[in-house]
Amino acid sequence: MRTDDKLDQMEERPTDRAQPPRMTRTRLWLFWGTLAVYLAIVVGVLATSWLVTFDWQVMFFKPYKQWPEIHAFLDYFVVLGQRGPTALAVAAWLGWRCWQQRNLHPLLVLGASLLLLNITVGAAKLGMGRLGPHYATVVGANEMNLGGDIFPSGHTANAVVTWGVLAYLATTSLRRRTLSVIAALGALGVGMTTVYLGTHWVSDVLLGWAAGLLVLLAMPWLEPGVTWFEDRLMGILLRLWLRLRPDSLRGPLPVGSLAPGVSRQRIAPDGEVLVRETVPAGTGAHSAGHSPDSWPHHPTRPYTIRSERSPVTPAGSRRPPHADRMPRTTPLSPTSGRGRNGSG
Repeated sequence: MRTDDKLDQMEERPTDRAQPPRMTRTRLWLFWGTLAVYLAIVVGVLATSWLVTFDWQVMFFKPYKQWPEIHAFLDYFVVLGQRGPTALAVAAWLGWRCWQQRNLHPLLVLGASLLLLNITVGAAKLGMGRLGPHYATVVGANEMNLGGDIFPSGHTANAVVTWGVLAYLATTSLRRRTLSVIAALGALGVGMTTVYLGTHWVSDVLLGWAAGLLVLLAMPWLEPGVTWFEDRLMGILLRLWLRLRPDSLRGPLPVGSLAPGVSRQRIAPDGEVLVRETVPAGTGAHSAGHSPDSWPHHPTRPYTIRSERSPVTPAGSRRPPHADRMPRTTPLSPTSGRGRNGSG
């Protein structure tokens, strides 16, 4: 069988890929509303509004000194927002789902979302250059354009996207709602933990929530590109597999996979041709009783066993398998048509 024929058969197989969320009217309104909140937070910090004043008030309050008994726990809890550990944990789970579904869609969605997150959040961090509370220079200032990289909060945005992807890829509405609530609570906890530890301003966390939510809401726009990349990647992996494992193509071929008039034969381990058949003209792949799906890929008895072969005479010619049990006939004599008394 040619590689192209194998590829065509695999492309026709149904997949278990769940339908991704579409860019509905509600989702579109949420996207533009979140974008408006995002811009409002940026403008409020740049203008040194009441938002910056609140940032300084929380900073002087020093939450990590108010409740020191939970400090050790929150040091570990904030890891749920770190890019490396969370990406590995979610990728391991989605990799198992890819193995079950026989496609790469979940992992590619995770990769696309993290790529979009790093581009957008990274550009905002470097573009605004805000310093964190521990490195603040002037009381009451917004600390912008001073070479920092904490606005928006990367931990918070990463927690929203990484755990939110699990809800995005959920196959049922109930699971999607449940995972959305869990992801929201986790992202809320990570953001407040960074404020407690004094590594971020409150406005950093607010902008991080908005940035992560924008990435999740924009994912349906990336689905066509993810699907296109998945199809190309699966084709490359399949061709590589067929080059490394050419034995995977062995087995009886379905009727219609050969051109009319081409003989198909089965060969025993000792090299002897056991069965030879010719595909007649006009036989298609969907002939009655010979559809491609009806042929096993790994037959249990691909060869004819020796006990089923016709016995061979010493001269080398083959006789019918039951020739010894066939009744012998006496050749007719010239008078065989007459009776015992010679009368006709």
